[in-house]
Amino acid sequence: MESIIFTLLLVIVSALAGFVGALTGLGGGIIIVPALTLLFGLPLKYAVATSLISVIGTSSGAAATFVKEGYTNLQIGMFLQIATSLGAVLGALLIIWTDIQSDILGVVFGLVLIITAILTLQKKPDYREPIVKGSLSHKLQLYGTFPLNGSEIGYGSKNPILGSVVMMIAGFLSGLLGVGGGIFKVLAMDNVMRLPFKVSTTTSNFMIGVTAVSGAIVYLANGYVIPITTALVLIGVIIGSYIGAKVLSKIRVLLLKRIFSIIVLIIAVYMIYNGFVGNFSIENK
Repeated sequence: MESIIFTLLLVIVSALAGFVGALTGLGGGIIIVPALTLLFGLPLKYAVATSLISVIGTSSGAAATFVKEGYTNLQIGMFLQIATSLGAVLGALLIIWTDIQSDILGVVFGLVLIITAILTLQKKPDYREPIVKGSLSHKLQLYGTFPLNGSEIGYGSKNPILGSVVMMIAGFLSGLLGVGGGIFKVLAMDNVMRLPFKVSTTTSNFMIGVTAVSGAIVYLANGYVIPITTALVLIGVIIGSYIGAKVLSKIRVLLLKRIFSIIVLIIAVYMIYNGFVGNFSIENK
């Protein structure tokens, strides 16, 4: 009986994670890691490994729908993926091969998330940058269109180099802690590259799966993947992400930003608390 309850609870929590991850572009890891460590008592390294694999499920469950509906920008996603994949491998290798204490990093990460939430909640237009011919973004074809009220709206982008730097940081944190990659991806595309918010979240969903693969391979090779737990989590996030993808096209950008900011603040509190009490370093030893 207890095992059945455990299984159902794990799938339900995972489905919620997939739903939120698909809707906001943050990936299911933002809920999976706290849930596995606090609710189910899984050590951090194992939770991170499971989270990274679950993120692959979130991305797979949502990305196809977003691409089909015309929100995801594949050119921008593939361009930025180079930096974020490199960062994910470096982050995973750092936590596997060293005895680094992640407590300070967790606190700093939480503070950065609070700043991110504030920036996201600030009143500003949903960016639709003009396409500037001859610019680096234009040469790299980092522009596109997305559907809005039955029409196709064109947009350009800015600051591709700075966006890549932020993406490498996003990948590094994803590989190191199993959460946060999607947050910084959305931040980079929305605030740095000035893409429309729905384009940022959907392109993030497309990217997080590839980023997660880069880090998950390292954890898998070092024996930190628990097959049964990971399978249950994966089932839940795929179901949740599919539902989230269907809801996104109907939700207003302002409401989406508020949901994004609330979730980011919750994660920030979680990261800061665990950093102060030393949970990250305890689990990493």
